[in-house]
Amino acid sequence: MKVIDILRVKGVTLFTVGPDEALAQAASTMAEHDIGSLVVMSHGELVGMLTFREVILAIVRNGGTLGTTLVRSVMDDHPLTCTPETSIDEVRRMMLGRHARYMPVMDQRTLMGVISFHDVAKAVVEGQDFENRMLKAYIRDWPVEQEVPAEPRL
Repeated sequence: MKVIDILRVKGVTLFTVGPDEALAQAASTMAEHDIGSLVVMSHGELVGMLTFREVILAIVRNGGTLGTTLVRSVMDDHPLTCTPETSIDEVRRMMLGRHARYMPVMDQRTLMGVISFHDVAKAVVEGQDFENRMLKAYIRDWPVEQEVPAEPRL
C-alpha cells in the first residue's frame, strides 16, 4: 500500500497558514476545523509545519498565552515529507523515528496533501482486516480431501 491510496480515500482538503500569520489565528483555524496541523506555505512553497505540539509549547513558553507570537517562530521548518509513491511501511518508520504525527505529501515541489499517523494506522488496520477476511474465506473454501475407502480385507 502506498501514500496515494490513503489520499484517494481521505481526499485532499488542505489547510495552510503563512509563516508571518499570528499563531493565535492559526490555533483558531485548527480548533475551528478540528485539525491537528497546518501546512506553512510561503509564495506557493512548503516552508514548514505547524502542529498542536508547537502551539502547546508556545503557550507554555509564553506563560499561558499566545500573545503576538508568529507562526514562523514556532513552526517545524524542516518537516518530514513523503511522496505519493512512498510505501506505508516506510512512512510508519519515518513517523516513528521522528515522533511525527503529520507528514506533507509532496510530488516534487507540489503539495498533494497531508497524512497523519492516524491515517496510516487506519490504512494498516483496514489492510490487515481485508487480508484476514481473504485468508478466512480461502480456508473455508479449502477443498476437502476425499477419503479413499479402505480396501476390503479378505
